[in-house]
Amino acid sequence: MPWGFYGRTDELHRLQDILGRNRWFFVKITGRRRIGKTTLIQQALQGGQRVFYVQVPDSGPVGVLSAVADAMDTFEIPAASFPRPATLADLAKLVGNLARAGYAVALDEFQYFNRERLRDFCSLLQAEVDVLSASASRVPGGLLVLGSIHTEMAAVLQDAHAPLYNRTTDELELGHLDVESVLEILAQHATVEPSRLLFLWTLFEGVPKFYRDCFEQGVLGAPRRELLERAFFASSSPLRTEADNWFLKELHGRYDVILKYVARHPGCTSGELVDHVRQVSPETNEQVGGYLKVLIEKYRIIEKRLPIFAKKKEKKGRYYLTDNFLRAWLAALASPVSAMAFRPLDVVVRQADERLADVEGPSLEKLVATLYEERSRKGIGDFGLTERVQGYWDRADTEIDLVAVAGEDNILRVVSCKRSPEKLLGDLPTFDGHIARFVTASPRFGGWKLEKVAVSPALDESTRRRIEARGYIAQDLADLTAGLLGRGRGRA
Repeated sequence: MPWGFYGRTDELHRLQDILGRNRWFFVKITGRRRIGKTTLIQQALQGGQRVFYVQVPDSGPVGVLSAVADAMDTFEIPAASFPRPATLADLAKLVGNLARAGYAVALDEFQYFNRERLRDFCSLLQAEVDVLSASASRVPGGLLVLGSIHTEMAAVLQDAHAPLYNRTTDELELGHLDVESVLEILAQHATVEPSRLLFLWTLFEGVPKFYRDCFEQGVLGAPRRELLERAFFASSSPLRTEADNWFLKELHGRYDVILKYVARHPGCTSGELVDHVRQVSPETNEQVGGYLKVLIEKYRIIEKRLPIFAKKKEKKGRYYLTDNFLRAWLAALASPVSAMAFRPLDVVVRQADERLADVEGPSLEKLVATLYEERSRKGIGDFGLTERVQGYWDRADTEIDLVAVAGEDNILRVVSCKRSPEKLLGDLPTFDGHIARFVTASPRFGGWKLEKVAVSPALDESTRRRIEARGYIAQDLADLTAGLLGRGRGRA
């Protein structure tokens, strides 16, 4: 079966509606690299509208203008009607002239125009955009700007002092594909099994390009180590340099110590992070707070989480990488891949697989929380969430993996997640103690129904009965994905 277009139904319809207005548009589309921004545009433009696409390089004016000229040749833009731009002013005029001629002009990595050497373009484009907006009904084309660094896109388009402030007509932000779309991919090109879902979701989460890379290598449904070898270790592997090419090189090595520690110690505290940095890189110690701020606010690579019900000013934050692929790379894959020139291939692939299995534990918690939220949003099942699923911890060493709140029904679910069913079962007596302390610390939920849940990727009937005998609801990934891909899959 050929590769298809997965998910993004709402975003596709919205973009098609924008393009179908037959009047000037200026659309901002944001999302991490490889998330499918360009593919979405391609899908929306299948109706026949002319398109001009260029990926803006992280370069000076000469490099940008050269890339534009090359793209014009590729898209066969006639030079007689549209001269190749020699200056940034010419480029701004070209955008306007193409829009007037009915083209959808797509400028990818638009955030680079926030760099000092290209910033003049924004003022030049503003003048052109204002003219186009004033005669919108007579302009059949428009401009789509795509960007992968949130704060720089915001600086270009949303800062009140920026030339292009308040000029966009529409905005789309693309997140990861939902789990239902991932299941659709697996159903068509691999197998819908809990172990396969957790393995691939730990690696790729909802980034469609990575699933397609494995599909094109013929390993999306292959055994774990074969997939890892072909996707990351072979000379033609599409993903062996992905992390560096994606954004690590953009960080210029400044944040490596922090990123690696958070990847390998998800849920670490600020104190733990500072202690580690002090040991391995004393010169970076004083900058940890500033580095965290940049990684959280500018790049959105790290997030600071508070325990559920905590006030925003409480100092109980823990730090996590937001992106599964980056975490899997830094925690499990980067070192074996770098060592492959000096060690036997089967050894480094085995190391990568074993390390990735450790990463799957915290990944399971994230997947379960995502499934709870997705099921509630789509009206599947009987647990309607009223807020985000989060963990809970306190100074009394209380640890609750996930807390789910159904406020309209006065139900509180506390969830323990373990990759190993036996470990899950064995830890339940200890978890009972965590629940007791949590309940004591949360008197506001007195009178609510408390449900205890134990989750592992796959539970056999014997383990399920033993869990239920301890007063817990037993759930596995088959339970939590049931109904997303069809009522006939998984358990009802």
